[in-house]
Amino acid sequence: MTDLPEHPFRFESRRSPVLSRRGIVATSQPLASLAGLTILREGGNAADAAVAAAAALAVTEPTSTGIGGDCFCLFYRSADQSVSAVNGSGRSPAALDLDVVECSGGWERQGPHAVTVPGSAMGWHDTVTQFGRMTLAEALQPAIEIAEQGFAMTPAIARGWAGQADLLATQGPAGQDMLLNGVAPRAGEIWTNPLLARVLCEVAEGGPDAFYRGRPAERIVEALAEHGGVMTLDDLANHCSTMDQAISTTYRRHRIWECPPNGQGITTLMALNILEGFEIGEYPARSAEALHLIIEALRLAFADARALVADPAKSDVPVEEMLSKAYAARRRELICADQAIEIATSGFLPGKSDTVYLSVADGDGNACSFINSNYEGFGSCIVPRECGSSRQNRGAGFVVDDPDHPNVLAGGKRPYHTIMPSMITRPDGSLFASYGVMGGWNQPQGQTQVVLNLIDRGMDAQSAIDAPRVSMYEEPPNGRIYVEDTFGIETLSALAQLGHPVLPASGAMRTGVVGKGQVIWRDPESGVLWGGSDPRSDGCAVPF
Repeated sequence: MTDLPEHPFRFESRRSPVLSRRGIVATSQPLASLAGLTILREGGNAADAAVAAAAALAVTEPTSTGIGGDCFCLFYRSADQSVSAVNGSGRSPAALDLDVVECSGGWERQGPHAVTVPGSAMGWHDTVTQFGRMTLAEALQPAIEIAEQGFAMTPAIARGWAGQADLLATQGPAGQDMLLNGVAPRAGEIWTNPLLARVLCEVAEGGPDAFYRGRPAERIVEALAEHGGVMTLDDLANHCSTMDQAISTTYRRHRIWECPPNGQGITTLMALNILEGFEIGEYPARSAEALHLIIEALRLAFADARALVADPAKSDVPVEEMLSKAYAARRRELICADQAIEIATSGFLPGKSDTVYLSVADGDGNACSFINSNYEGFGSCIVPRECGSSRQNRGAGFVVDDPDHPNVLAGGKRPYHTIMPSMITRPDGSLFASYGVMGGWNQPQGQTQVVLNLIDRGMDAQSAIDAPRVSMYEEPPNGRIYVEDTFGIETLSALAQLGHPVLPASGAMRTGVVGKGQVIWRDPESGVLWGGSDPRSDGCAVPF
C-alpha cells in the first residue's frame, strides 16, 4: 500500500492479499466468488457481479443468507465519484402490532411474527437496474446452475446447518426440504436445491413480480398462516426497496460511507468521530491501551444507536446531530484512560446473527459493497412449500417491551437492522476501499477496527481483515467483551483491570463472535486492486 509509510505495529497475515488491475470479487464462499468473477468476465460491472455472488451465496450458504432475507448495497461510481445506497430491507406485516403478538401467545425471536417481508429479490433487481450493465436474469444464472448441479458441503457451513437442523425439522411446513434424509448435510456431501433453482428461474424470467406477486408469495403467506402469522399477499405485493442518500463522516481526511438508518452503520461513523480525537496509530495495535479506547468509543456509539435507530419513515432519527463532530467531542470527554465507563448510556434525551458480506471492484474503478442476511442462521427456520429456502427473522430487531421506543414493533415498519456495507473514499473523492464485516452487533465493531487497521496502521487489505478483533457480541453497549486469543493473556488481564468484562474468543467460536469480512483496497497511483478475505470463513478473494 502506498498511502501510509511503514508502521512498526503492522500486523502480518499468513495469507497473501490478492492483486489485480481488472477486478476482484471477495466473498465468504469460493463458489460465490467464482460466480461474481464469471459475470465480470462476461462484461458485467461490480454491481452485476455483486448480485451474482449474493445469489450464489443464497444457494451455498443458506445458513446465513437467502432470497428469504434482506440486503443492503453501497455502490461507488467512478465516473462521478458518487456513493449511492440501496435499502433492500423488508417491512413487518401491515396488520402486526403489539396487541396481535400478545393475543397470539407472546413474542418469539424465530416465530412467525418475527418474519418481515423478504427484500432480497427486489434489492438484487434494483442494484442491477440502477448500477449494472446486465440483466437480472444474467446475474442469477451462476446461482441457478449451482442449485441445479449441486456442490460439496464445506465443514464450516455443515456445522452451522447442524445447529439448526432440529428447528428446521419441526418448524415446518417444509423444513425437510432443507435436510438430507432428515438431517443436516455433512461435510463432503453433495447438496442440490432444485426447489430454489425453480424460484430463481421464476425471478430471472419474470423479475421481482414473479416473487412478490407469484407462486413464492402464495407459499410464504400459506406457511406463515400455518404458524399464526398475519402476513398477506398485499404485504408482499406492496414491497419496494428505497434508493437512499448514503451517510458519511470524515476520519483522518478520508470519508467513511454507510447506509442510513434503519441500518446500524451510523454506529461506526459515531465511533470513528470519537476515536479521531486519539492518536490510535501511536499505540501498539494489540495493546490494552488501544483496545480500551476502541471499546469505549464503540460502547458510547452503541448507546446512542440502540436508543435512536429506527425506520426513518416512522420515526425521526436525528442523523445530523448524531454525526456532529461537536457531539463526538462531548462523548469523547467521558472516556477515562484508567477506568471503563460503568454504564454507557445515550447522550440524547429519550425520544446473534448470521449474514454474508461481499465486496466487488471492477476494472473501470467502480465498487459494490453488498450484504445479505437471514439474521439468525436460517432466520425463522420457517420453510414454505416448494421454495427451497427459509424466511428471515429480521423482526427480532424490533423493540417489543417499550411501546414508546422509536423502534417499537408496528405494522408496515422496518426494524433496526444490523447489516451494513461500507465504503471509504480519499480526500480527492477517489475510491480507497470497499469493505465490510458481518455478524450482528459485531458489524460496526469489526468495521471500526478494520478502518483503524487500514488508515491508522497502514495494513494491506488481507492483514487488515485478518488482524485479531474484539467484540461486544451480546447486547451492547454494556455486555461482555470477547477478545480473540491472539491478543494474549496479558492484554485480557489489563482490560479486566480497567473494568472491562472480557472473555477469550477462540477456535470455531470466534467465527461467529468477531464476524467475517472482506476488503478491497485501491492503489491511487497504479489503480491496482488489493483484495483480502477473512480466514475465519471459507471465503476467498479472486482476481480478474
